[in-house]
Amino acid sequence: MTTPVLLAWSGGKDAAWTLHALRQRDDLEVVALLSTVTREYARASMQGVRVDVLRAQAAAAGLPLLQADIPALCDNAAYDAAMSQALAEAAQRWPGLRTAAFGDLFLADIRTWREQRLAAAGWELLTPLFGADTAALAREMQAGGLRAHLCCVDTRQLDQGFAGRAFDAALLQALPAGADPCGENGEFHTCVWAGPMFAAPLELRRGDTVLRDDRFAYTDFSLASR
Repeated sequence: MTTPVLLAWSGGKDAAWTLHALRQRDDLEVVALLSTVTREYARASMQGVRVDVLRAQAAAAGLPLLQADIPALCDNAAYDAAMSQALAEAAQRWPGLRTAAFGDLFLADIRTWREQRLAAAGWELLTPLFGADTAALAREMQAGGLRAHLCCVDTRQLDQGFAGRAFDAALLQALPAGADPCGENGEFHTCVWAGPMFAAPLELRRGDTVLRDDRFAYTDFSLASR
């Protein structure tokens, strides 16, 4: 018997590598992905990945994609309501599903908050990458074939010029001292287009980079076929 798992899916490298890690285990089965999407923009919250790119990623991973839609100005109550509804729908669709996985790496306070919110809904939390050395993890991802680009950069932590760059060895060397190699402190977010978790690479087209809220530089990536 395997335990079914719902994986939180941002479209980025940590979620993608979490999927890869979970698929190495014979006691678990990821049955679906769940993305939190900002309703007004039709993009993954924080990362800004387009919904059609999220769906293409899910298709490449061979998994259904569920959405928890939230408003652009979302408070904790609205987020909890959207997540609770999504979890309830997932549990109804997959009987026995009560485990949610996240790609958290080392932020203990966020992990504790997730654990508490899931427990309130009768779910358990799984974070297979938690506690990993992020420098080693970043190199492992790259050596393992994961390919991604930076789609969001916090310009208070990194220069805007990092937006749109490939997540590769050159990027790791260029990061300033104190920046986390996996961007776990919010320095950057990524959009994955290839890796061992996908049956085939995605073809993405790089678009414009825009600055929002005088802080976050978003680089748009769209499906090349569109």
